[in-house]
Amino acid sequence: MRTTTTPPPPLHSLRPLRRRHINRLFAAVYTLAILSLFYHHILKLIHSTTPLSLFISLLLFISDALLAYMWSTTQAFRMNPVHRNEFPEKLEKILDREDFPAMDIFICTADPYKEPPINVANTALSVMAYDYPTEKLSVYLSDDGGSELTMFAFMEAAKFGKKWLPFCRENNVTERCPDAYFGSNYVQTVKTREIKMMYENMKMKVENVVERGKINDEYISSEEDRQVLSQYWAEDFSRQNHPSMIKVLLNSNNDVDSSGGAMPNLIYVSRQKSNTTPHHFKAGALNALLRVSASMTNSPLILTLDCDMYSNDPLTAQRVLCYLPDKSGRHNCGYVQFPQRYHGLNKADIYACEHKRLFLANPIGMDGLNGPSYVGTGCFFRRRVFFGSSSLYIQPETPELSPNHIVDKPINSKEILSLAHHVAGCNYENKSNWGSKIGFRYGSLVEDYYTGYRLQCEGWQSVFCHPSRPAFLGDVPISLSDVLNQNKRWSVGLLEVGFSKYSPSTFGIRAMGILMGQAYAHYAFWAIWSFPITIYAFLPSLALLQGLPIFPKVHEPTFLLYTFLFIGAYVQDCLDFILTQGTFLRWWSDQRMWLMRSLSSFVFGSIEYAIKCLGVPTHGFNVTSKVMDDELSKRYDQGVFEFGVPSPMFVPLAMAAILNLSAFLGGLVHVLKGGNLSNFFVQIFLAGFGVVNSLPICGAMFLRSDKGRMPMKITMTSTLLVGVLYGIASFILKI
Repeated sequence: MRTTTTPPPPLHSLRPLRRRHINRLFAAVYTLAILSLFYHHILKLIHSTTPLSLFISLLLFISDALLAYMWSTTQAFRMNPVHRNEFPEKLEKILDREDFPAMDIFICTADPYKEPPINVANTALSVMAYDYPTEKLSVYLSDDGGSELTMFAFMEAAKFGKKWLPFCRENNVTERCPDAYFGSNYVQTVKTREIKMMYENMKMKVENVVERGKINDEYISSEEDRQVLSQYWAEDFSRQNHPSMIKVLLNSNNDVDSSGGAMPNLIYVSRQKSNTTPHHFKAGALNALLRVSASMTNSPLILTLDCDMYSNDPLTAQRVLCYLPDKSGRHNCGYVQFPQRYHGLNKADIYACEHKRLFLANPIGMDGLNGPSYVGTGCFFRRRVFFGSSSLYIQPETPELSPNHIVDKPINSKEILSLAHHVAGCNYENKSNWGSKIGFRYGSLVEDYYTGYRLQCEGWQSVFCHPSRPAFLGDVPISLSDVLNQNKRWSVGLLEVGFSKYSPSTFGIRAMGILMGQAYAHYAFWAIWSFPITIYAFLPSLALLQGLPIFPKVHEPTFLLYTFLFIGAYVQDCLDFILTQGTFLRWWSDQRMWLMRSLSSFVFGSIEYAIKCLGVPTHGFNVTSKVMDDELSKRYDQGVFEFGVPSPMFVPLAMAAILNLSAFLGGLVHVLKGGNLSNFFVQIFLAGFGVVNSLPICGAMFLRSDKGRMPMKITMTSTLLVGVLYGIASFILKI
């Protein structure tokens, strides 16, 4: 530590955003408008003269009440948004590099066919090459698929890393992910061509073994490698049933790069699996890494990364030191969260994979409260946060796992490896606090959200770090079915938290205050959007086709109320999106995907959660594919929706598109024949709004002939179901 008589320079700054005042004023006005709408609904219910009018009024009232509740939860993000800046260039003025805290980096993968090992290796190499003392970096890979293909990829990455790391240092490379660097406009020299040839050779070998599904003898370079890989060839070895596998691929005490500098530690971990023992998916894998790393290096700082989320800035770790472990200025700061950013998005981001609100707009708002939620990747933790609150430390059952324990033996010593294998055992957590009071938390498919939520309920706070250059870049799903399935899984996991004893709307508000509780409730109850959006997608159009007006006439004062509520919410949402470096085109895609998710992912997620509550087994955790198909990629780059793989979630989307198109055309015909536009204006508008948002679906059903078009059986099924709905509506009206 440097000693000086002058005050240390500030390492970061905090600036509240001026729009918070406008947000608060608008929230007050909008709340009054919502109360006026409720008053209108109550009058409609009281004065309903028929069972049908009572039923329709009740459905609209419930829908608007749910929309109002979800709107109220979004206000937590708008009350005090802030912006931070870090000054890592000042760090070495107060802290010598040899005093930088050690850091353990966790990377999780689970399926070599959905998460290509070469991509996982690129992620590992990008963080191994941080501008940070290499002897203080330890990279742990969790291979929950127990695959020899992943092990082989990391054996090759360890060899290539000895050339790649000094190359990055000597040439001051910014993009330290090899694949990203060689895909950029890098300077062509003899050395870069040599390094590129080495990388392409490694990539070719890894991709070949994945394509074949096995490792041929010509790729095994030593007897030691053969002995390691032979463990996977045992007759009783399977993905769900195998012993723990821990291999030190690089040891900073022994291994050096081509320039003689120390290499970071690189440790492969595949925890023990048994068909008879629950493994708790990714949360279980992270807890295994937490224990294994504690037994081997026990660094005070931990970075968790998704396997496809590579480092895009070598100074990221130094940015974190501007806040952690004790420089944030925030009481009990437990972690620093970076936003998830993506490469390869098409111009319109048609599937809204950027998740601008989830990863940028909302964290800015939460940072003005107690700090952002944990989003599963790009997050730097203090190891201490996983062992109870700041005021109530929970001692782990094995003393060596304590965050204060100092590891004084080499990581490849017999004693250290023996303990590591022991804590990676499938029965180690039995009758322990792991997953409930210690470590990453069990009880939800969205372990990241749940863990961050529980940590903040315990009193830990956090910081949102959003530098102009993205700290990490990841892949996005490029097919609609992958996007919807991912969102369905999130919906199930969030509902598990929302309706648990730790519900943010009760437990969370008591533990963190109303604004933070509401912020977490916004995510927990995402799926309830399915009810009001489904009602508004179907009920007004069905009523329009039957010639039944259900909304105020244009000249009535309540029409202006509906107009204000609709336009006010949409304009504010659009401004929030654009003010976080968004575009109008991407905002339009975002609101369209919100509607589509509500009709599909959220509906099916709610159903799956209900089935799960009844004790019926469900699919559980599904890994989102990161494999790119050339034809599919081409259509995605052109901004064309992908419906080629049949999915039951396409049915309600197609139904809504067909019904709204029919209702819109029918409404126009009715008006042209002399019908009263004033009576049906709102219903015609809603049907038209649905048609505009359904244009990609209509095109996929009726105009396209490529492989990504809507499957015919989905179109036929949806058309039949719309006919059934119309028939039921006609029958009810005649009663």
